[in-house]
Amino acid sequence: MSRIGKAPISIPSGVTIKVEDSTVEVKGPKGTLTQAVSPDISVKVEDSQVVLERPSDQKKHKALHGLYRALINNMVVGVTEGYKKELELVGVGFKAVASGNILELNLGYSHNVYFAVPGELSVSAETAKGKNPIVRLEGVDKQLIGHVAAEIKKLRKVEPYKGKGIRFLGEQIRKKAGKSAAK
Repeated sequence: MSRIGKAPISIPSGVTIKVEDSTVEVKGPKGTLTQAVSPDISVKVEDSQVVLERPSDQKKHKALHGLYRALINNMVVGVTEGYKKELELVGVGFKAVASGNILELNLGYSHNVYFAVPGELSVSAETAKGKNPIVRLEGVDKQLIGHVAAEIKKLRKVEPYKGKGIRFLGEQIRKKAGKSAAK
C-alpha cells in the first residue's frame, strides 16, 4: 500500500478539471479525457490542486486511492504533454508503412498485416537505410497507447534465438544458446 494517493496533483495552467458524481473530466491543450472513479473515493479540486480522499484504511480503499490518483495524474500529463511509444521491427525484410490510421506491416508472413489504429492516436512509420523500421504511436491516453502497442507487439513476438520480432525501442532481449552450445 503506497502513499501515492495522499500526494496532491498540481493542475498546470491551461488545464481544467471537472468532477461530477463519480466521473472526472480533464481538458487541456491537447484534448479531453474522462475517467470513472469508484464512489468510495472522493475527488476534490482545491486551489489548483486535485486531492483524493479515502473513507477508511481498508486494503481495498488504499489500493483504489493510489490507483485513481495515478490515473488522474496520467490524464493531466496526457492533455498537457502527451505520450509516445516507439516500436522497433527487427528482422530481415520487415517493413512498416503508415497511411492515415492504417498501419501496414510486412513481418515475414506470406501476407502483409494491416492494423487499424484507433482515431485518438496518431501513428507514423520511419524506415532509414541500414536500420530497423520504427513505428511511433502518439496520443493523450496513456492506457490506450500501451494497449495498442501491446497488440502490435503480439503480431510478431520476439523469438529468443535470433531476437527477431517486434520490440519496444531500446528493449533488451535475453537470447538463448542454440543446440551447438550443448556440445
